Amino acid sequence: MKQHPLLAPEKTNYADLTKHETKRHVMLKFLLIVAVFFAYFAFIAYRYGLQQGFFVTALSWSFFVLCTPIADAGFLLDFPIRLITRLRMFLSEIIVWILAIFVNLYAFFLHPEMYEKTRLLEFFHQILAQPIPFWSIVLISGFGTFFSVKFGDELMDKSRHHERVLHQKHKHHHRILIFIFLFVIVLIFYRSLLKNLGIELPM
Repeated sequence: MKQHPLLAPEKTNYADLTKHETKRHVMLKFLLIVAVFFAYFAFIAYRYGLQQGFFVTALSWSFFVLCTPIADAGFLLDFPIRLITRLRMFLSEIIVWILAIFVNLYAFFLHPEMYEKTRLLEFFHQILAQPIPFWSIVLISGFGTFFSVKFGDELMDKSRHHERVLHQKHKHHHRILIFIFLFVIVLIFYRSLLKNLGIELPM
């Protein structure tokens, strides 16, 4: 029987999460992200209350989904979806991005004051409000994220790190994307700083 390309080769055996080195790596990464996420939520909820704390946490999560070239934030949903449904994380990450965009459409047009709660969200609002040049951050992040998600799928498909052909072949491309992302971030910050100081660069 032909394997559906959107599904994992086989359903993950939960015992494999501790037995196989690749799956154990994924599991530990997921637990670390969950711990950081709930610690952040606890702090924000203590400061702003449960309702606003949840909203601020969701917006902060969406920032890391849309504006960083790694899939760690989306991994909060990608990993359990993969375990439960066998759906490949590459496809579930598309769902994650749609969810992150929807959260920001709701906040940006109906509750823009939520972006004033933290410095991170203030910066995020600046990115969303100025497509040029800030949306380049989102574009580069998208390329990097979906690269890393494919590596995550490969981690779940293989039992040993040396079997990861895709990662060995393309890991340098992903590092180049991260370097470009960091360069763009620095360049944009530099231009913004000069603008705030009233300094015009000669063209």
